[in-house]
Amino acid sequence: MTAPETTTNGMASIPAQTGPRTVTPVRGEGEKETVREASGAGEGGGGADDGQRGAEASVVAGAGPVGRPGERATVRLRHDEPEEPPRYAPEWLRLREGADAAARAQDLLDPLRIRLANLPGHTGALAVHDLGCGTGSMSRWLAPRLDGPQHWVLHDRDPYLLHFAAVGSPHSAADGSNVTVETRRGDVARLTPDALAGASLVTASALLDVLTREEVVTLVDACAGAGCPALLTLSVAGRVELTPAHPLDTEITEAFNAHQRRAGLLGPDSVTVACEAFAARGAAVRVHPSPWRLGPEGSALIEQWLRGWVGAAVEQRPELRDRAQRYLRDRLAACAAGELRVVVHHSDLLALPRPTGGAS
Repeated sequence: MTAPETTTNGMASIPAQTGPRTVTPVRGEGEKETVREASGAGEGGGGADDGQRGAEASVVAGAGPVGRPGERATVRLRHDEPEEPPRYAPEWLRLREGADAAARAQDLLDPLRIRLANLPGHTGALAVHDLGCGTGSMSRWLAPRLDGPQHWVLHDRDPYLLHFAAVGSPHSAADGSNVTVETRRGDVARLTPDALAGASLVTASALLDVLTREEVVTLVDACAGAGCPALLTLSVAGRVELTPAHPLDTEITEAFNAHQRRAGLLGPDSVTVACEAFAARGAAVRVHPSPWRLGPEGSALIEQWLRGWVGAAVEQRPELRDRAQRYLRDRLAACAAGELRVVVHHSDLLALPRPTGGAS
């Protein structure tokens, strides 16, 4: 896909992506924008830049938690803090979208559908709030799997990503019903029940693990206050499997997990904390594994994931640098030869609030 322009996000030049043929934004209060109709996709296929093939090349922005120590994810938007450059590149989010879609736990959809079909007092379109939406991959995956008209509210701090989420939004539900989209720029870590007023469902993808305990509790409180289910997918579980094995695998994994937990972030502990918080508020919680299973067909994603994974480990433990560089070189060579298999473990969580008004 040829892009007409590029934008720099502080870590990499991001090719602009082809937008819809027609899109009509209707602006409301503040920074809300409702997209009535969108035709065409905002994201397409593509691999890593050939200029990044060497073992010393930098990762695509967002391909693993690399960056300045203490840097926070793009879901943050503090009114009393200066603007940060966007961290997650559409190029990286596009690269992982297929693996994310294949990994998400299908087994959680039936209990979710049952609950949505029995929402007390529900009329009209389902109101789905997608937190830290990125380029909108969750809406593209879930909306066509749910029946009935839907209105998606896409939340993120990065207006660049919100643009791609809007223009690449799904058009129709599983039964052909209409799907509309609204974008909201804001601080997902400081949600209140008012922000989710009228929500039928809250979703997020790869979000919980970049939050602190306090922020996860805030999110859970907001969902509980809204009385709606929450489907929170693809939180890192702290385990990876690489085949063939290498003596440094465990050490890199441990250093990466420590990096995930830096500055109070929950990393691999996020699902446990969220489960406890939802259960304490009376919700029934189900957790299901959602691993990436990557082979030769996913070599472009493996390459970028490896760079981010090893880079984060070295950032956490600089004494690993020399050994990690040799390790990365060996792993990239195996990937290029089609000999590397990778399983990156994640967890999906479905929280169903205590039924009220006769809902089942």
